[in-house]
Amino acid sequence: MIRTLFLIIMLGLPGLANAVEPDEMLADPNLEARAREISRELRCVVCQNQDIDSSNAGVARDLRLLVRERLTTGDSNEAVIDFVRARYGDFVLFKPPFKPQTYALWIAPFALPAAAFAIGGILLWRARRRASVEALSDEEEALVAQVLARHGRGDEK
Repeated sequence: MIRTLFLIIMLGLPGLANAVEPDEMLADPNLEARAREISRELRCVVCQNQDIDSSNAGVARDLRLLVRERLTTGDSNEAVIDFVRARYGDFVLFKPPFKPQTYALWIAPFALPAAAFAIGGILLWRARRRASVEALSDEEEALVAQVLARHGRGDEK
């Protein structure tokens, strides 16, 4: 019984994540579907890793209303996205364009792990090289024996 109740609650939680409030929705289902699609492509500038469609932040609500306003005036999806990007920059896009200002965003996910592996490999190679110490020569062993005999075994406290 408890497991079933828990399962029902857990399955219902994703539906609660929608932050679009009824007073924001457009009467035209086609325009509303376009607004939802655009809202999923735009990042909340407050939450940063959440789209404006599911964010409860006030700025996200304002952006959702702005998207719907632009759509009702006849703007295309691209025009709405361009308008928002002109105000907030490429940061507001979940998929920023590949250009010099955003190279770090596109290259870092590949370059950072590669650099980490390279540095780790170099450190391991150096550690193994240091670990391969050659055995002492007969002269060196005799010298160590003399020092130990002169100064004791060295393990006394």
